[in-house]
Amino acid sequence: MNYETHNDITVNTGGTSLVGEITASYAKLTETFGEPMEGDGYKTDAEWEIKFEDGSIATIYNWKDGKNYCGHSGLKTVNIRDWHIGGFSSGVVNYIKQALRQ
Repeated sequence: MNYETHNDITVNTGGTSLVGEITASYAKLTETFGEPMEGDGYKTDAEWEIKFEDGSIATIYNWKDGKNYCGHSGLKTVNIRDWHIGGFSSGVVNYIKQALRQ
């Protein structure tokens, strides 16, 4: 399935919420979805916003395990492997997994 990211277009992610989780390296995510946006400066360190060709919206972000939230004991963004997936429906979890397998 084709998609665009925040690097290509403005993606309206307002109102999305946690719909799943994924284990993936930061390198694989950047290879697949491009460079992330900076996190919120508090609970997240990196975030990708994705719009799939059917209009589905997804976000991928770390949650409370990076330097922003945990300080010096937090993970460096490049070492994070556990990511949250946000969206309006859980179907985007499979879209994310498919994109990572391509």
